[in-house]
Amino acid sequence: MHYFEYKGGELHAEGVSLSRLAREVGTPFYVYSHRTLVRHFRVFDEAFASVPHLVCFAMKSNSNIAILRLFAGMGGGLDIVSGGELFRGLKAGVPADRVVFAGVGKSDEEIAYALEQGVLMFNVESEEELANVDAVAGRLGKRARVAVRVNPDVDPATHPYISTGMKKSKFGIDIAKARAQYKTAAALPHLDACGVHCHIGSQITQSSPFVEAVEKVAALVRALRADGHGIRYLNLGGGLGITYRDEAPPLPCDYAAAILPGVRDLGCTLLFEPGRVIVGNAGVLVTRVLYAKSKEEKRFVIIDAGMNDLIRPALYESYQEARPVEEAAALRPKHKTDLVGPVCESGDYLAKDRLLPEYRRGDLVAIMSAGAYGFAMSSNYNSRPRPPEVLVRGDEYHVIRRRESYDDLILGESIPAFIAEGGR
Repeated sequence: MHYFEYKGGELHAEGVSLSRLAREVGTPFYVYSHRTLVRHFRVFDEAFASVPHLVCFAMKSNSNIAILRLFAGMGGGLDIVSGGELFRGLKAGVPADRVVFAGVGKSDEEIAYALEQGVLMFNVESEEELANVDAVAGRLGKRARVAVRVNPDVDPATHPYISTGMKKSKFGIDIAKARAQYKTAAALPHLDACGVHCHIGSQITQSSPFVEAVEKVAALVRALRADGHGIRYLNLGGGLGITYRDEAPPLPCDYAAAILPGVRDLGCTLLFEPGRVIVGNAGVLVTRVLYAKSKEEKRFVIIDAGMNDLIRPALYESYQEARPVEEAAALRPKHKTDLVGPVCESGDYLAKDRLLPEYRRGDLVAIMSAGAYGFAMSSNYNSRPRPPEVLVRGDEYHVIRRRESYDDLILGESIPAFIAEGGR
Protein backbone atom coordinates (compact mmCIF):
# COMPACT_ATOMS: atom_id res chain seq x y z
CA MET A 1 0.00 0.00 0.00
CA HIS A 2 1.19 3.52 -0.74
CA TYR A 3 -0.09 7.08 -0.68
CA PHE A 4 0.41 8.18 -4.28
CA GLU A 5 -3.10 8.82 -5.59
CA TYR A 6 -5.00 10.91 -8.13
CA LYS A 7 -6.88 13.81 -6.58
CA GLY A 8 -8.68 16.38 -8.70
CA GLY A 9 -7.17 14.90 -11.83
CA GLU A 10 -3.54 15.11 -10.65
CA LEU A 11 -1.24 12.53 -9.07
CA HIS A 12 -0.40 13.46 -5.48
CA ALA A 13 2.09 12.32 -2.88
CA GLU A 14 -0.17 12.40 0.16
CA GLY A 15 -1.54 15.97 0.10
CA VAL A 16 0.96 17.51 -2.34
CA SER A 17 0.49 17.43 -6.11
CA LEU A 18 3.46 16.22 -8.11
CA SER A 19 2.93 19.04 -10.60
CA ARG A 20 3.40 21.56 -7.78
CA LEU A 21 6.64 19.87 -6.80
CA ALA A 22 7.78 19.93 -10.42
CA ARG A 23 7.17 23.68 -10.59
CA GLU A 24 8.92 24.39 -7.29
CA VAL A 25 11.89 21.98 -7.30
CA GLY A 26 12.26 21.24 -11.02
CA THR A 27 12.55 17.90 -12.78
CA PRO A 28 13.63 15.20 -12.51
CA PHE A 29 13.19 14.60 -8.77
CA TYR A 30 12.62 11.78 -6.30
CA VAL A 31 9.72 12.11 -3.89
CA TYR A 32 8.98 9.91 -0.87
CA SER A 33 5.78 9.58 1.13
CA HIS A 34 6.37 9.86 4.90
CA ARG A 35 3.08 8.13 5.64
CA THR A 36 4.01 5.17 3.44
CA LEU A 37 7.47 4.85 4.98
CA VAL A 38 6.03 4.83 8.50
CA ARG A 39 3.28 2.38 7.62
CA HIS A 40 5.60 -0.08 5.87
CA PHE A 41 8.14 -0.09 8.71
CA ARG A 42 5.45 -0.58 11.34
CA VAL A 43 3.72 -3.37 9.44
CA PHE A 44 6.98 -5.28 9.13
CA ASP A 45 8.06 -4.64 12.73
CA GLU A 46 4.67 -5.56 14.21
CA ALA A 47 4.58 -8.84 12.28
CA PHE A 48 7.33 -10.10 14.63
CA ALA A 49 6.04 -8.52 17.84
CA SER A 50 5.64 -11.94 19.47
CA VAL A 51 9.38 -12.68 19.49
CA PRO A 52 12.54 -10.74 20.44
CA HIS A 53 13.72 -9.08 17.23
CA LEU A 54 15.39 -6.09 15.62
CA VAL A 55 14.55 -4.69 12.19
CA CYS A 56 17.83 -3.54 10.60
CA PHE A 57 16.85 -1.54 7.52
CA ALA A 58 19.04 -2.44 4.52
CA MET A 59 20.30 1.04 3.81
CA LYS A 60 21.85 0.13 0.48
CA SER A 61 18.29 0.41 -0.85
CA ASN A 62 17.94 4.04 0.27
CA SER A 63 20.61 5.82 2.29
CA ASN A 64 19.18 9.32 2.76
CA ILE A 65 19.91 10.32 6.35
CA ALA A 66 16.41 11.73 6.91
CA ILE A 67 14.88 8.36 6.13
CA LEU A 68 17.44 6.53 8.27
CA ARG A 69 16.65 8.88 11.16
CA LEU A 70 12.93 8.21 10.72
CA PHE A 71 13.40 4.45 11.07
CA ALA A 72 15.81 4.85 13.99
CA GLY A 73 13.15 6.87 15.80
CA MET A 74 10.80 3.93 15.37
CA GLY A 75 13.27 1.58 17.05
CA GLY A 76 14.96 0.30 13.92
CA GLY A 77 18.59 -0.45 13.23
CA LEU A 78 20.66 -0.72 10.05
CA ASP A 79 22.13 -3.38 7.81
CA ILE A 80 25.26 -1.80 6.30
CA VAL A 81 27.81 -2.98 3.74
CA SER A 82 30.50 -0.29 3.88
CA GLY A 83 32.27 2.16 6.14
CA GLY A 84 30.53 4.97 4.29
CA GLU A 85 27.15 3.52 5.14
CA LEU A 86 28.19 3.30 8.79
CA PHE A 87 29.21 6.97 8.67
CA ARG A 88 25.85 7.92 7.17
CA GLY A 89 23.97 5.87 9.74
CA LEU A 90 25.81 7.42 12.66
CA LYS A 91 25.27 10.92 11.24
CA ALA A 92 21.57 10.09 11.03
CA GLY A 93 21.57 9.27 14.74
CA VAL A 94 21.24 5.48 14.52
CA PRO A 95 22.80 3.89 17.64
CA ALA A 96 25.86 1.83 16.66
CA ASP A 97 24.64 -1.11 18.74
CA ARG A 98 21.72 -1.44 16.34
CA VAL A 99 23.99 -1.75 13.30
CA VAL A 100 24.93 -5.03 11.60
CA PHE A 101 27.93 -4.87 9.23
CA ALA A 102 27.43 -7.19 6.25
CA GLY A 103 29.24 -7.41 2.91
CA VAL A 104 31.68 -9.78 1.32
CA GLY A 105 34.71 -7.45 1.15
CA LYS A 106 35.28 -5.40 4.29
CA SER A 107 38.64 -3.62 4.46
CA ASP A 108 40.81 -3.50 7.59
CA GLU A 109 40.01 0.21 7.92
CA GLU A 110 36.27 -0.44 7.74
CA ILE A 111 36.47 -3.25 10.30
CA ALA A 112 38.47 -1.05 12.69
CA TYR A 113 36.05 1.86 12.25
CA ALA A 114 33.09 -0.39 13.02
CA LEU A 115 34.77 -1.88 16.10
CA GLU A 116 35.65 1.56 17.41
CA GLN A 117 32.06 2.70 16.99
CA GLY A 118 30.69 -0.42 18.69
CA VAL A 119 28.49 -2.04 16.05
CA LEU A 120 26.25 -4.90 17.11
CA MET A 121 28.03 -7.52 14.99
CA PHE A 122 29.70 -8.44 11.73
CA ASN A 123 28.24 -10.86 9.20
CA VAL A 124 31.38 -12.76 8.18
CA GLU A 125 31.57 -14.48 4.79
CA SER A 126 34.79 -16.53 4.73
CA GLU A 127 37.39 -18.22 6.92
CA GLU A 128 39.97 -15.60 5.92
CA GLU A 129 37.61 -12.85 6.98
CA LEU A 130 37.10 -14.52 10.37
CA ALA A 131 40.84 -14.52 10.94
CA ASN A 132 41.16 -10.92 9.79
CA VAL A 133 38.36 -9.58 11.98
CA ASP A 134 40.04 -11.36 14.92
CA ALA A 135 43.39 -9.78 14.05
CA VAL A 136 41.98 -6.25 13.73
CA ALA A 137 40.04 -6.65 16.98
CA GLY A 138 43.20 -7.86 18.69
CA ARG A 139 45.17 -4.81 17.56
CA LEU A 140 42.46 -2.58 19.02
CA GLY A 141 42.13 -4.55 22.24
CA LYS A 142 38.50 -5.38 21.46
CA ARG A 143 36.33 -8.46 20.99
CA ALA A 144 34.19 -8.62 17.86
CA ARG A 145 30.74 -10.19 17.80
CA VAL A 146 30.28 -12.16 14.57
CA ALA A 147 27.70 -14.23 12.73
CA VAL A 148 28.89 -16.50 9.94
CA ARG A 149 26.84 -16.01 6.79
CA VAL A 150 25.77 -19.44 5.60
CA ASN A 151 24.64 -20.28 2.11
CA PRO A 152 21.77 -22.79 2.32
CA ASP A 153 21.66 -23.49 -1.45
CA VAL A 154 18.06 -22.34 -1.80
CA ASP A 155 16.75 -21.01 -5.13
CA PRO A 156 14.88 -17.77 -4.34
CA ALA A 157 13.27 -17.69 -7.81
CA THR A 158 14.31 -14.10 -8.50
CA HIS A 159 16.58 -12.25 -10.95
CA PRO A 160 20.01 -13.94 -11.07
CA TYR A 161 21.78 -10.66 -10.25
CA ILE A 162 19.98 -10.49 -6.89
CA SER A 163 19.99 -14.21 -6.04
CA THR A 164 22.51 -14.77 -3.23
CA GLY A 165 21.63 -18.05 -1.52
CA MET A 166 22.81 -20.70 -3.99
CA LYS A 167 26.14 -22.53 -4.12
CA LYS A 168 27.33 -20.56 -7.15
CA SER A 169 26.95 -17.23 -5.32
CA LYS A 170 29.95 -15.24 -4.10
CA PHE A 171 28.18 -14.67 -0.80
CA GLY A 172 28.53 -16.73 2.38
CA ILE A 173 29.89 -20.20 2.98
CA ASP A 174 28.39 -23.59 2.26
CA ILE A 175 26.08 -24.47 5.15
CA ALA A 176 27.58 -27.97 5.21
CA LYS A 177 30.94 -26.44 6.20
CA ALA A 178 29.52 -24.07 8.81
CA ARG A 179 30.25 -26.17 11.90
CA ALA A 180 33.93 -26.27 11.00
CA GLN A 181 33.93 -22.47 10.60
CA TYR A 182 32.41 -22.00 14.05
CA LYS A 183 35.02 -24.34 15.51
CA THR A 184 37.67 -22.09 13.93
CA ALA A 185 35.97 -18.99 15.28
CA ALA A 186 35.78 -20.40 18.79
CA ALA A 187 39.56 -20.83 18.80
CA LEU A 188 40.18 -17.19 17.90
CA PRO A 189 40.64 -15.09 21.05
CA HIS A 190 39.08 -11.84 19.87
CA LEU A 191 35.84 -13.20 18.41
CA ASP A 192 32.44 -13.91 19.94
CA ALA A 193 30.66 -16.14 17.41
CA CYS A 194 27.20 -15.37 18.76
CA GLY A 195 25.03 -15.49 15.65
CA VAL A 196 24.12 -17.16 12.39
CA HIS A 197 23.29 -15.17 9.27
CA CYS A 198 21.41 -16.16 6.10
CA HIS A 199 20.21 -13.99 3.20
CA ILE A 200 19.08 -15.79 0.05
CA GLY A 201 18.29 -12.91 -2.31
CA SER A 202 16.10 -9.94 -3.10
CA GLN A 203 12.64 -9.32 -4.60
CA ILE A 204 11.40 -12.76 -3.51
CA THR A 205 7.68 -13.12 -4.15
CA GLN A 206 6.78 -16.41 -2.46
CA SER A 207 7.20 -17.81 1.04
CA SER A 208 8.54 -21.27 0.19
CA PRO A 209 12.21 -20.25 -0.35
CA PHE A 210 12.23 -18.49 3.02
CA VAL A 211 10.68 -21.52 4.74
CA GLU A 212 13.22 -23.87 3.17
CA ALA A 213 16.12 -21.64 4.23
CA VAL A 214 14.76 -21.28 7.78
CA GLU A 215 14.50 -25.04 8.18
CA LYS A 216 18.16 -25.43 7.26
CA VAL A 217 19.52 -22.61 9.43
CA ALA A 218 17.39 -23.61 12.43
CA ALA A 219 18.88 -27.11 12.23
CA LEU A 220 22.33 -25.52 12.08
CA VAL A 221 21.66 -23.42 15.20
CA ARG A 222 20.67 -26.56 17.11
CA ALA A 223 23.78 -28.38 15.92
CA LEU A 224 26.04 -25.47 16.86
CA ARG A 225 24.58 -25.30 20.34
CA ALA A 226 25.16 -29.03 20.70
CA ASP A 227 28.78 -28.32 19.77
CA GLY A 228 28.97 -25.82 22.64
CA HIS A 229 28.59 -22.52 20.76
CA GLY A 230 26.51 -19.82 22.43
CA ILE A 231 24.32 -18.76 19.52
CA ARG A 232 22.12 -15.87 20.65
CA TYR A 233 21.20 -14.17 17.37
CA LEU A 234 19.67 -15.53 14.19
CA ASN A 235 19.80 -13.09 11.27
CA LEU A 236 17.35 -14.11 8.54
CA GLY A 237 18.30 -11.29 6.19
CA GLY A 238 15.79 -9.56 3.95
CA GLY A 239 14.54 -10.13 0.43
CA LEU A 240 10.76 -9.88 0.69
CA GLY A 241 9.53 -8.53 -2.63
CA ILE A 242 7.09 -5.78 -3.63
CA THR A 243 4.57 -5.26 -6.40
CA TYR A 244 6.06 -3.50 -9.42
CA ARG A 245 3.52 -4.77 -11.92
CA ASP A 246 1.45 -7.87 -11.17
CA GLU A 247 3.55 -9.63 -8.52
CA ALA A 248 1.71 -10.81 -5.40
CA PRO A 249 4.40 -11.24 -2.74
CA PRO A 250 3.46 -12.30 0.79
CA LEU A 251 2.51 -9.56 3.20
CA PRO A 252 4.87 -9.20 6.16
CA CYS A 253 2.29 -10.84 8.42
CA ASP A 254 2.09 -13.83 6.05
CA TYR A 255 5.87 -13.99 5.84
CA ALA A 256 6.08 -14.02 9.64
CA ALA A 257 3.41 -16.69 9.91
CA ALA A 258 5.35 -18.86 7.47
CA ILE A 259 8.76 -18.67 9.13
CA LEU A 260 8.14 -18.19 12.85
CA PRO A 261 7.07 -21.79 13.55
CA GLY A 262 10.53 -22.91 12.46
CA VAL A 263 12.49 -20.58 14.74
CA ARG A 264 10.28 -19.65 17.68
CA ASP A 265 11.64 -22.38 19.99
CA LEU A 266 15.28 -21.46 19.37
CA GLY A 267 15.21 -18.64 21.90
CA CYS A 268 17.28 -16.42 19.60
CA THR A 269 16.85 -12.71 19.03
CA LEU A 270 15.83 -12.53 15.39
CA LEU A 271 17.43 -9.94 13.13
CA PHE A 272 15.90 -8.90 9.81
CA GLU A 273 17.37 -6.81 7.01
CA PRO A 274 14.40 -5.55 4.91
CA GLY A 275 15.02 -2.79 2.40
CA ARG A 276 12.91 -2.80 -0.76
CA VAL A 277 9.75 -3.94 1.05
CA ILE A 278 9.95 -0.86 3.29
CA VAL A 279 10.92 1.88 0.83
CA GLY A 280 10.29 0.54 -2.69
CA ASN A 281 6.72 1.67 -3.15
CA ALA A 282 7.21 4.70 -0.89
CA GLY A 283 9.10 6.61 -3.60
CA VAL A 284 8.51 7.91 -7.12
CA LEU A 285 10.80 9.48 -9.73
CA VAL A 286 9.09 12.37 -11.54
CA THR A 287 10.37 13.35 -14.97
CA ARG A 288 9.27 15.70 -17.76
CA VAL A 289 8.86 14.91 -21.46
CA LEU A 290 11.37 16.80 -23.60
CA TYR A 291 10.55 15.50 -27.07
CA ALA A 292 8.66 12.75 -28.88
CA LYS A 293 9.39 11.16 -32.24
CA SER A 294 8.02 8.24 -34.19
CA LYS A 295 9.77 5.69 -36.34
CA GLU A 296 8.25 2.90 -38.39
CA GLU A 297 7.93 0.41 -35.55
CA LYS A 298 7.46 2.51 -32.44
CA ARG A 299 7.30 5.87 -30.75
CA PHE A 300 10.17 7.28 -28.70
CA VAL A 301 9.43 9.64 -25.83
CA ILE A 302 12.56 11.44 -24.59
CA ILE A 303 12.41 12.50 -20.94
CA ASP A 304 14.76 14.46 -18.70
CA ALA A 305 15.54 11.49 -16.40
CA GLY A 306 17.96 8.84 -17.57
CA MET A 307 19.74 5.67 -16.60
CA ASN A 308 22.09 7.69 -14.39
CA ASP A 309 19.04 8.67 -12.31
CA LEU A 310 17.39 5.22 -12.28
CA ILE A 311 19.51 2.34 -13.54
CA ARG A 312 17.29 -0.62 -12.63
CA PRO A 313 15.55 -0.93 -16.06
CA ALA A 314 18.90 -0.87 -17.90
CA LEU A 315 20.69 -3.12 -15.39
CA TYR A 316 17.98 -5.70 -14.67
CA GLU A 317 15.51 -5.12 -17.52
CA SER A 318 13.12 -4.38 -14.69
CA TYR A 319 9.57 -3.13 -15.07
CA GLN A 320 8.52 0.07 -13.35
CA GLU A 321 5.16 1.61 -14.06
CA ALA A 322 5.21 4.91 -15.97
CA ARG A 323 2.13 6.83 -14.84
CA PRO A 324 1.01 10.24 -16.19
CA VAL A 325 0.84 12.93 -13.53
CA GLU A 326 -2.18 14.45 -15.29
CA GLU A 327 -4.88 11.79 -15.08
CA ALA A 328 -6.51 12.88 -18.35
CA ALA A 329 -3.34 12.00 -20.26
CA ALA A 330 -4.04 8.33 -19.61
CA LEU A 331 -7.09 8.59 -21.90
CA ARG A 332 -5.06 9.58 -24.96
CA PRO A 333 -4.42 7.06 -27.76
CA LYS A 334 -1.80 4.46 -26.79
CA HIS A 335 1.25 3.55 -28.82
CA LYS A 336 4.08 1.05 -28.56
CA THR A 337 6.64 3.28 -26.87
CA ASP A 338 10.17 3.43 -25.51
CA LEU A 339 10.50 5.95 -22.68
CA VAL A 340 14.14 6.99 -23.06
CA GLY A 341 16.50 9.40 -21.34
CA PRO A 342 19.13 11.88 -22.54
CA VAL A 343 22.14 9.70 -21.66
CA CYS A 344 24.32 8.76 -24.61
CA GLU A 345 23.68 5.00 -24.40
CA SER A 346 21.29 2.74 -26.31
CA GLY A 347 20.45 1.11 -22.98
CA ASP A 348 19.20 4.40 -21.54
CA TYR A 349 15.50 3.69 -21.08
CA LEU A 350 13.00 3.60 -18.23
CA ALA A 351 10.33 1.73 -20.19
CA LYS A 352 10.77 -0.37 -23.33
CA ASP A 353 8.23 -1.67 -25.84
CA ARG A 354 5.46 -0.47 -23.57
CA LEU A 355 1.92 0.45 -24.62
CA LEU A 356 1.81 4.00 -23.26
CA PRO A 357 -0.43 7.05 -23.70
CA GLU A 358 0.58 9.63 -26.28
CA TYR A 359 2.95 11.61 -24.08
CA ARG A 360 3.68 15.11 -25.36
CA ARG A 361 6.34 17.73 -24.73
CA GLY A 362 5.98 19.15 -21.23
CA ASP A 363 3.99 16.23 -19.79
CA LEU A 364 5.04 14.93 -16.39
CA VAL A 365 5.55 11.20 -15.91
CA ALA A 366 5.83 9.42 -12.56
CA ILE A 367 8.07 6.36 -12.53
CA MET A 368 6.52 4.36 -9.73
CA SER A 369 8.11 2.03 -7.15
CA ALA A 370 11.38 3.98 -7.26
CA GLY A 371 12.06 4.35 -3.54
CA ALA A 372 14.47 1.42 -3.40
CA TYR A 373 17.68 1.25 -5.46
CA GLY A 374 16.70 4.46 -7.25
CA PHE A 375 18.65 7.43 -5.97
CA ALA A 376 20.96 5.08 -4.05
CA MET A 377 22.28 3.69 -7.36
CA SER A 378 22.30 6.99 -9.24
CA SER A 379 25.47 8.42 -10.75
CA ASN A 380 26.94 11.43 -12.54
CA TYR A 381 27.44 9.58 -15.82
CA ASN A 382 27.54 12.02 -18.75
CA SER A 383 28.33 14.68 -16.10
CA ARG A 384 24.68 14.90 -15.16
CA PRO A 385 23.94 16.37 -11.71
CA ARG A 386 21.91 14.00 -9.56
CA PRO A 387 18.30 14.98 -8.81
CA PRO A 388 16.95 16.20 -5.48
CA GLU A 389 15.12 14.02 -2.98
CA VAL A 390 11.90 15.33 -1.46
CA LEU A 391 9.95 14.02 1.53
CA VAL A 392 6.22 14.73 1.71
CA ARG A 393 4.35 14.65 5.00
CA GLY A 394 0.68 15.45 4.70
CA ASP A 395 0.32 18.72 2.80
CA GLU A 396 3.93 19.87 3.31
CA TYR A 397 7.19 18.88 1.70
CA HIS A 398 10.86 19.07 2.59
CA VAL A 399 13.88 18.86 0.28
CA ILE A 400 16.01 16.25 2.06
CA ARG A 401 18.77 16.34 -0.56
CA ARG A 402 19.21 19.33 -2.84
CA ARG A 403 19.76 19.03 -6.57
CA GLU A 404 23.45 18.87 -7.43
CA SER A 405 24.98 21.81 -9.26
CA TYR A 406 27.58 21.84 -12.01
CA ASP A 407 30.13 22.89 -9.40
CA ASP A 408 29.31 19.73 -7.42
CA LEU A 409 30.40 17.67 -10.44
CA ILE A 410 34.05 18.68 -10.08
CA LEU A 411 34.38 18.68 -6.28
CA GLY A 412 37.66 17.02 -5.36
CA GLU A 413 39.16 17.28 -8.85
CA SER A 414 42.26 19.32 -9.66
CA ILE A 415 44.50 20.14 -12.60
CA PRO A 416 48.23 19.54 -11.95
CA ALA A 417 50.44 22.58 -12.51
CA PHE A 418 52.35 20.99 -15.39
CA ILE A 419 49.08 20.57 -17.31
CA ALA A 420 47.75 24.00 -16.33
CA GLU A 421 50.97 25.54 -17.63
CA GLY A 422 50.56 23.84 -20.99
CA GLY A 423 52.66 20.74 -20.40
CA ARG A 424 51.81 17.21 -21.39
